[in-house]
Amino acid sequence: MTKNLSPETVAAQAGGAMDEETGGIVPPLHVTTTFLRDPDNQYRRGYSYGRADNATVRQVENVMTQLEGGAVSLVLASGMAAATTAFLALGRPAHVVAPNVMYWGLRKWLLEDAPGLGIEATFVDASDTAAIRAAVRPGRTSLVWVETPANPLWTITDIEEAARIAHDAGALLAVDATVPTPVLMNPLALGADIVMHSATKYLNGHSDVVAGALVFARKDAHFERAVRTRGTLGAILGPFEAALLLRGLRTLHVRVRHQCASALAIARHFARHPRVEAVLYPGLETHPGHAIAARQMRGGFGGMLSVRVKGGESAAIATAANVKLWKRATSLGGIESLVEHRASIEGPGTPCPPDLLRLSVGLESTDDLIGDLEQAIGAG
Repeated sequence: MTKNLSPETVAAQAGGAMDEETGGIVPPLHVTTTFLRDPDNQYRRGYSYGRADNATVRQVENVMTQLEGGAVSLVLASGMAAATTAFLALGRPAHVVAPNVMYWGLRKWLLEDAPGLGIEATFVDASDTAAIRAAVRPGRTSLVWVETPANPLWTITDIEEAARIAHDAGALLAVDATVPTPVLMNPLALGADIVMHSATKYLNGHSDVVAGALVFARKDAHFERAVRTRGTLGAILGPFEAALLLRGLRTLHVRVRHQCASALAIARHFARHPRVEAVLYPGLETHPGHAIAARQMRGGFGGMLSVRVKGGESAAIATAANVKLWKRATSLGGIESLVEHRASIEGPGTPCPPDLLRLSVGLESTDDLIGDLEQAIGAG
């Protein structure tokens, strides 16, 4: 597309992708698994086999690269596929630093599976950059991984400072930016080397695709190893899912802006509710990470918040049981609003308090969502 267009325009027009043969404004779906060789046995068209590459996937990657201001992107079969690929592409043995508060599935993988693969993880309070600095091992740490805002407590990490710490130690900085999306934050512009998205969430936005994405600041050796890892393990996203993801990206900015505004209104309402112990949301001025979030995010603070219900675990579970409009379901970032008692999902070792409900705000009327939570808390 023409250079210097706003990210909103890039997303809405799918990075300029269309059907060149027919003039269709929706790009064609490429489902072939294999490709014709040239007479001399070469692949000059750039494609060889569907496990390694796909034209529809490349269209999504083009949009992601533009939205994040990166050099190159990889789209994968899930958020976990994207995250684990970033770690598996490291040289071994590898030492990494990761946050105590992060997506529990990846934390579990780092604790239980990564050590057997030559990856040692040190977990820290990533809202405290001094703790990150104390944990890195100069010359030995390969990667610092942060998630901000961090699921499900929505703690904030100073990306610029984390980048300085990582780079001083000779390490890369990767940021899980699933919650803010490129609409609100661009970690590469703040010094990060890699951005990860669970594209299942806001990027697709319709709860009908499982996908992940990595955006790299440079086409370096780590990127090349990530490409090989994706191809070897068969972790590429399927073409049908890629086409749905591309469609979802076209409405990303409109959806996220509405969800941010609604989440802020809900957070402010329940922050003063007599049956709520606390509301965790970086958009509230009382949030300990608010100032940093305001500096590195733009246009909003995300569509996710957590509510701690007075009365402990039983009261929180009862509240979730009594909702009518909110859906009791795992995941986030879709057009429908979801509620989940997160400690029950994460199990032993979770940093999540037992009285906490995680809320993913969708596109419904804010007043309707507030009203439903009001009656649910009252009934609980």
